Amino acid sequence: MKKLLFSLAVLCGASAYAQTPVGTVVNNFTLTDINGNSHSLFNYLDQGMMVVIDVSATWCGPCWSYHNAGHLNNFYNQYGPTGSVQAGAAMVFFVEGDPQTNANDLNGTGANTQGDWVTGENMPIIDLANQASFENSGMTIDYFPEMYVICPNRVIIASGVAGAIGTVANLTSLLGQCPPPASNPADVAALSYLGSLNHCEGSYTPSVQIQNNGTSPLTAATVTITQGGTTVSTGTYSGSLATYATANVTCSPIANFTGGALSVAVTTAGDASAANNSVNATVATALMAASQYVTVNITTDYYASETSWNIKNASGTTVASGGGNWQDMTGQQAGQTVQTPVQVTLSANQCYSFEILDAYGDGICCQYGNGAYSVTDATGATLLSGSEFGDSETKPFKTGSLGINEENFAAMNVYPNPASDAINVSFEAANADYSVDVLDIQGRVIASQIVNNVNGAQLVTFATENMAKGNYIVRIASNGFTSTKSVVVR
Repeated sequence: MKKLLFSLAVLCGASAYAQTPVGTVVNNFTLTDINGNSHSLFNYLDQGMMVVIDVSATWCGPCWSYHNAGHLNNFYNQYGPTGSVQAGAAMVFFVEGDPQTNANDLNGTGANTQGDWVTGENMPIIDLANQASFENSGMTIDYFPEMYVICPNRVIIASGVAGAIGTVANLTSLLGQCPPPASNPADVAALSYLGSLNHCEGSYTPSVQIQNNGTSPLTAATVTITQGGTTVSTGTYSGSLATYATANVTCSPIANFTGGALSVAVTTAGDASAANNSVNATVATALMAASQYVTVNITTDYYASETSWNIKNASGTTVASGGGNWQDMTGQQAGQTVQTPVQVTLSANQCYSFEILDAYGDGICCQYGNGAYSVTDATGATLLSGSEFGDSETKPFKTGSLGINEENFAAMNVYPNPASDAINVSFEAANADYSVDVLDIQGRVIASQIVNNVNGAQLVTFATENMAKGNYIVRIASNGFTSTKSVVVR
């Protein structure tokens, strides 16, 4: 449904859509343009060209605006195979990515078009009969206009909204970021770090993606990982890796790893270049909760129904979840909704991971509202948080032990629920002062009671006659600990 709002995406610049990410190594495609000429992606990459692909649809207004700006055709005229500035530096493709359109639409005479897309354009124009013929390369078609920029080593160096990255100036600057084509027999590169960037506790296993940038098959390579100048892990590759092919190397575990910066270096016999041998990664460690009680706080964007979350234990089993059925907003095209916080009881002294997902793949911030998420412990301390992500984001945390204060909070009960005349809050006190609050869905305190130096069973009652119908949060706080439960007033 968000495809109806792409004009906003173009006007507002780059966004966090679910396009194939930078750093991905693509596969080949062979496609035929509207003049009957066949084009192999790898054929151009093997000639040392950077390849630029604009995926648009003839009915798409923002695509038409980008097309009329002339950036793609101008870049092709300057840097394409017969370019006026640097001939053969790049290849450019215009791909009509909606199989339901036809040649008439491309020529401006059909029913699903913004105008004539062909006249005056010099780069090859490809009209897809099916999206799979393009997506088999590993590049997805997620929205229009979408752009991919690929270096000769098959690696995507830019992806996103065409209007944001596809100016002549920006594409020209990307030319200088591609590594030179393979020219030496032996040349291995550390392409990317694949290990988890979040770790809870105990042993940690690094993983690295390497690439053969040499003209001869790569048969052996060594990966060395250091931290603070000390070698903490190693790995080896053996086999036969063709030019530009990649392999994932799983390295030896790091015992009792506490996170931090890791430096990766890959080497092979006779390596021609050390410039591409290194990659760095910083691994964050989990924060520890005060106990086994945590609260999940989610503020969704306009498209709340796309958002869901899970908490998984160390074995990957989901032990708590939520969302997936929240209501989308209506009317305006952007906004946010504070969802009712969810308190979760977990096992003490265990590692967990919190996963948030967006079904469309553009996260919960910031194009369609200022969404955000956090997981807090019983003291209100934030264990993890975030807002901008693509399809999903996962972060670890660890629970602590049940304390006497929270043992009393564990007996907290809010009833009746739903409530009509009054909200009753019961809990066990332990010779302490307690603050009992009722908050609206925006987090504003609308009623509050203080009970001082109390012990044993307590009951606090709030009349609902001045409360609007809807969702509320009841919060108890004492000695730095906080517990919440949701309640509905009808």
